Amino acid sequence: MADSVDVALIDYGAGNLRSVDNALRAVGADVCVTADAEAVLRAGRIVLPGVGSFGACAQGLRAIPGMVEALEQRVRRDGAPFLGICVGMQLLATQGLEFGAVAGLDWIAGAVVKVEPGDDAVKVPHMGWNDVMLPQHRRVHPVIESGEAYFLHSYHFVPTDGTHIAALTEHGGPLVAAVAHENILGLQFHPEKSQRYGLSILERFLEWAP
Repeated sequence: MADSVDVALIDYGAGNLRSVDNALRAVGADVCVTADAEAVLRAGRIVLPGVGSFGACAQGLRAIPGMVEALEQRVRRDGAPFLGICVGMQLLATQGLEFGAVAGLDWIAGAVVKVEPGDDAVKVPHMGWNDVMLPQHRRVHPVIESGEAYFLHSYHFVPTDGTHIAALTEHGGPLVAAVAHENILGLQFHPEKSQRYGLSILERFLEWAP
């Protein structure tokens, strides 16, 4: 029988793999960088990074034989803790509207739409350090805390159900910084580029028992 995998970091040609791998290892994770659906089925935890356009990332993920099915099995049915980062978080949505409508995984209902600040002086993309704020009057997610993180994106996730918002940021208006549902967590910011704050998020993800 094949060995189990602690953290499967999915390589689908669309992720900042080296930095994410290094950050996970820095907080003690045993990481397997993989494009093998079988390895995902053996993983205790799964991380899906993503850099680039929604459509290209969705296409790259679906191009790996059996990968989406393995994710559905291990995350949706088995309940393995899952972390999506940047476009890896956006792929949780029902659809992305960058360069036309493209289907997402539809694990958290909603759409990924262009960032349109209410202030013309606020530039897009949303790039650089910004506050991560906890939503008011909602249960605090065990992995998320307030702090300052590094963002780089022109599109953002708008969940259908506001209770799935785990954190917010501000860029000419409120933007979703994190989403969560059961064993699924998504971060719009880059924890691997967010120094001590980002490493603390990854540490808690490794300890999280949803």
